[in-house]
Amino acid sequence: MNSGSSDIGPRGRVGRTVRKTFLSLRNRNFRLYFFGQLVSNTGNWLTNVALILLVLKITGSGLAVGLLAACQFGPILFLSAWAGAFADRSDKRRMLLLTQSLEMAESFGLAILAFMPHPPLGGLYALALFGGTLLAFDNPLRRSFVTEMVRADDIPNAVVMYSATVNVARIFGPALAGLLVVTLGYGWCFTIDAASYLAVLVCLFLMRPAELRRRPPRPRTKGEVREGLRYVRSMPVLWISFVMLAAIGMLSYNFNVTLPLFVTDTLHSTGGVFTVLYSVFSVGAVVSALIVAHRGMVRLRHIVIGAAALGVTMLVLASVPGVPAAVPAVFFVGMASVLYLTATTTIVQIEAQAEMHGRVLALQMVLMAGTAPVGGPLMGWIADTFGGRAPIVLGGGVCLIAAAFGYFANRRYVHRAAA
Repeated sequence: MNSGSSDIGPRGRVGRTVRKTFLSLRNRNFRLYFFGQLVSNTGNWLTNVALILLVLKITGSGLAVGLLAACQFGPILFLSAWAGAFADRSDKRRMLLLTQSLEMAESFGLAILAFMPHPPLGGLYALALFGGTLLAFDNPLRRSFVTEMVRADDIPNAVVMYSATVNVARIFGPALAGLLVVTLGYGWCFTIDAASYLAVLVCLFLMRPAELRRRPPRPRTKGEVREGLRYVRSMPVLWISFVMLAAIGMLSYNFNVTLPLFVTDTLHSTGGVFTVLYSVFSVGAVVSALIVAHRGMVRLRHIVIGAAALGVTMLVLASVPGVPAAVPAVFFVGMASVLYLTATTTIVQIEAQAEMHGRVLALQMVLMAGTAPVGGPLMGWIADTFGGRAPIVLGGGVCLIAAAFGYFANRRYVHRAAA
């Protein structure tokens, strides 16, 4: 009898671990959303990487790649705060059907340009700017919609699992981009991405609206954006993490710019090697996301630990002599980046009031991606001027400074609360 119990025990523990890690998938609407986003995000990363490689091929310039990032994420800087307020008062499922359809049209437009013998750089930038405008509205909708599809107890796990879809997609998307670029060409990368939007649109159609936990529509009022800013200032956990994110988002988290330049200029390798390293980076990210989902590592101390780990691993990556050593280094950068980023993004939906989610998430997106119009070109210029290692060294140092700030600011807050 005891022997039988011991045989069942390990299997039971494994089952409990799996159920705890994937807890939020017991909600039907979220299951549909999870798998639809997994397919669509794979297509998104396919396009992101192919577009970077195409611009790099046309120009050979790090600054040009940085300007591409500015086009892709610049609208977030100017529009996200209002887009977040819009998300707080809208029917998110209905609006996602619109934004995802328009993003599919953007990908078809990129495909048309890429099939041309000489793709116009201005056209690529214009479509990237159009996609960035859509992203400014789409991102707070997608992220705040997560809380409407699951029961309250499942929200932390659902947010982490949604983050995992992005990181799983980063494994296959860049690898597929590298394969298609050298076989069928850039145009097919964008065509396949456009087709991938069908998955998320179908999944949105198949959802059961009656099972969504929607709040009553909130009428538009004056000062919604200022109200969101005041709310963040009133929450030490939020403003500390946001100050850290402002520095890291601008000067550290620019891997779309810094990693391809590091591979081509410093390691003297090809775009194909970049896609492989990006996939290894994403494997590390997925491993970290599953650990975070299982252990619930979504507090301010985990943000500080993640920032410190990201700083150390980036400095290690910057010191590697060649591609073989870069493989394990970039794996650990991926792990650290997701520990930091997942804790940073999840803490909002745990700590903030539900009616503030859209605005606070939009402000967070401004700091995370909206700083790219400054950080992207700056990192490209630094790489062109001082070499491909320099922006990674700078980013690693900024992460360590941000971690120190978060640690001491949190201690001060805790001491004040105790007093």
